[in-house]
Amino acid sequence: MPTVTFLPSYRKIDVERGCTILDAAQRAGLNVNVICGGQGKCGKCVMFVQAGKTSFDLQKYFRFFNEDEIRRGACLACVTSVDGDIQVTIPESSLIQEQKILITREDLPIEFRPSVRKFYVQLQPPSLADPSPDLSRLLWGIQKSGGPVAEKMYAPLEVLREIPGILRHSDWKVTGTIALVPGGYRLIDLQENDTAMRLYGAAVDLGSTTIVVYLWDLVTGKVVGIASNYNKQISCGEDILARVNFARKNGLAKLQALAVESINTALTSAADNAGIDREDIYEVVIAGNTVMTHMLLGIDPAYMIAEPYVPVVRRALSVAASRIGIACNQNCGLFAFPAVSDFIGGDIIADILACGMAEREEISLMIDIGTNFEVVLGNREWMFSCAGAAGPALEGGEVLFGMRANPGAIEKVTIDPTTLAPAYTTINSAKPRGITGSGLIDLLAEMLVAGIIDRTGRINTGIENDRVRKGDHFPEFVVVWERETAIGKDIVITENDIKNLIMSKASVHAACVTLMKEAGVTRHEIATIYFAGAFGNYLDKKNATIIGIIPEIGIDHVRNIGNGAVAGANMALINRSKRKTLDEIAYKIAYIELNAEPSFMEEYTSSAFLPHTDLTLFPAVQEELEATRNHGKE
Repeated sequence: MPTVTFLPSYRKIDVERGCTILDAAQRAGLNVNVICGGQGKCGKCVMFVQAGKTSFDLQKYFRFFNEDEIRRGACLACVTSVDGDIQVTIPESSLIQEQKILITREDLPIEFRPSVRKFYVQLQPPSLADPSPDLSRLLWGIQKSGGPVAEKMYAPLEVLREIPGILRHSDWKVTGTIALVPGGYRLIDLQENDTAMRLYGAAVDLGSTTIVVYLWDLVTGKVVGIASNYNKQISCGEDILARVNFARKNGLAKLQALAVESINTALTSAADNAGIDREDIYEVVIAGNTVMTHMLLGIDPAYMIAEPYVPVVRRALSVAASRIGIACNQNCGLFAFPAVSDFIGGDIIADILACGMAEREEISLMIDIGTNFEVVLGNREWMFSCAGAAGPALEGGEVLFGMRANPGAIEKVTIDPTTLAPAYTTINSAKPRGITGSGLIDLLAEMLVAGIIDRTGRINTGIENDRVRKGDHFPEFVVVWERETAIGKDIVITENDIKNLIMSKASVHAACVTLMKEAGVTRHEIATIYFAGAFGNYLDKKNATIIGIIPEIGIDHVRNIGNGAVAGANMALINRSKRKTLDEIAYKIAYIELNAEPSFMEEYTSSAFLPHTDLTLFPAVQEELEATRNHGKE
């Protein structure tokens, strides 16, 4: 079998002939940047073959490289086959790096009513005069200490077996942990002496790219630790579809193990930072999309990607965390949010809970954008939802210099309308390496207002400015000159990049309008638009309206709610009454399949302009564009 050696780490892996370099790298434990899921579309997995024979169609992917890179043996790892022993250099930019992960959001007042409590009791030992059973004696003691009625509590067999020894070894001074579960009040743990102050719970945002954990003190109601990291499933595919296909090839067990490992890594980090023992974590609440939740629980997700797209389960689930390998107390409970459909999952239910739209009479529109997007429209009486593929462009994929939110990524941009000189900020104030999704939206809006592009996205190559040029493959605009970058070449946005961005934003806007028509609602009747998730949090509201991602309702009515998934998980963790509403919310939501809606393609076509073919739907944008044109004529 051929041996692939990866430099500069000298990590080696034996693979079968014909295997892609990307597959070899992933088997070797290297996390390669493959935003497009290994389809040869994003050009982010650039590597350099130093020695050995490979098969790579350079002519087909020529646009991703400059002449110097080609001389050095550049290829795309995802579409390059191994034909023998090879040595490959992986540049730092082709590996997944530290990302700016959204872990906070505005605080919400939440009533503190956790479902797990501890009770320290000092019991009288049994005697001939009082021969009550150990369990009854313990439960009565917990009731007298403020716990539930003894008759409403029960102990599972594994705890029941430990009771007699712990009671006698501790001289009848013990701490019982009681959890409210679907079957009633359950004694989930018994410890010697007074450990009542050591009680913690974790709220988890199980994202396809990142994991975020909030660790709560369930006695004081305070956050004691926060941690985040990549979802290690990325090594099996960037997007959900790629992972489901991986699962279908006998890969479900590996995906389940990687999800658990990712959560455990974040849990350990949060616990270490807080100085607590993971054994004192008694409850974990998880919000994730439908496929991610199925994979975490080891449930086959394959049937969700084939018609009629049916998940195995939609309701909220409570299981023992130890059954799937979560590293906390052996009797810790795990609560997973319910789902609506194959693509509207627990993370969206958590978003809805966090923004409160299901509790109000006014109509709200909630949008969560990633590689896929989800949209929910409604109020406390009714809700419509849909989901679709935004495409990777809004996250930096299929854009020549697009990238994740890593250090050096341009996240905000303005353009001087006279000189056309951009001003920008980068993550960690590092030298520019590329452009994030929020930066791309800024660019699109600023270029439109400055007249660099027209409403179809075409670059005006007639402008006499060094930054506007024809380019090797497409007309382009230079955002950062080579001398100012960390990558040794100009960072540009091309007309093809703009086309991909417009297609992505058109999908989101068309979905919003499709739901509005389904509900018989106009933009004037929408009180608030909520953006959830990292992309929405860093998005400029005005620029999002200028390019037409969302209907125009006035930027004062557009709110970024941050990481709604983890916020909703936090709410469900520390207030047990919130969980009662989750299944009600899920079953209230009607899911609209966009592919089956004839009007969706019509709306998509109309939305494939900046901001839209019908400017009367965007009167404020129309006014700004006309003012800019008139200013240019003066």
